[in-house]
Amino acid sequence: MKSSENQMQRYFIELSYKGTNYKGWQVQNGVETVQLRIDEALSTVLRENIHVIGAGRTDTGVHASYFVAHFDSKQDNLDCTSTIFNLNGYLPKDIAIRNIQKVSSDAHSRFDATSRTYQYNISRTKNPFYNDYSFYVYGEIDIDKMNTAANTLIQYEDFSSFCKSKSDVKTKLCNIYQSYWENKGNLLIYHIKANRFLRNMVRSITGTLLMIGLDKLKPEDIHRIVEARDRKAAGFSAQAKGLFLTDIEYPPHIFSKSPEI
Repeated sequence: MKSSENQMQRYFIELSYKGTNYKGWQVQNGVETVQLRIDEALSTVLRENIHVIGAGRTDTGVHASYFVAHFDSKQDNLDCTSTIFNLNGYLPKDIAIRNIQKVSSDAHSRFDATSRTYQYNISRTKNPFYNDYSFYVYGEIDIDKMNTAANTLIQYEDFSSFCKSKSDVKTKLCNIYQSYWENKGNLLIYHIKANRFLRNMVRSITGTLLMIGLDKLKPEDIHRIVEARDRKAAGFSAQAKGLFLTDIEYPPHIFSKSPEI
């Protein structure tokens, strides 16, 4: 069914993607991005010009097991089941659509998000099946020391020391709700949840915590690093391939997450 000529219906689209072959989420001239692929797929399947707005930006090579974007369509009553099926048939195998849901006209996938959660995978053994999804680190790693430092981050709000240099942002204040490491077999998994993230923030935090785990820094050094408000004070940025965006939360009135498809 078509809506009136000037009225557009807004939809949230939930998806997952493997970031290995993409220069991140956001459309850029002359390079392959996830947003470009989604725009092309929606425009082809819906037979109208569609432009999606993502909940955030992921960098080159970063993955998302859960991502949300919104788009406006002339069609006010999409058959979401068949649209999802057709989109998944059109898209490459490293991008999958999970759900499409009608939302109010002022709902915004980026600005209405109340939190985002990332995880970072450290592989303790060389494993060809983990290669695209984790950072292989050889040697003894003290997870207790890393957890001590990770938990300390919750005390702070200014994360300038973990922001990519020359990033054009109005504020470098973030509220971190969770920050901890989990030992899961041959994987060490870092979980971090916050209201917002700065560019390169999770990877630089991960690299710094890893240096603590490898005894190249002490857990108490995290205070000095954060309070310096200088990227040079922190450790290296961990490889992009180990990073996943895993969840985005919205107020209940926006929409209710549907089960995975």
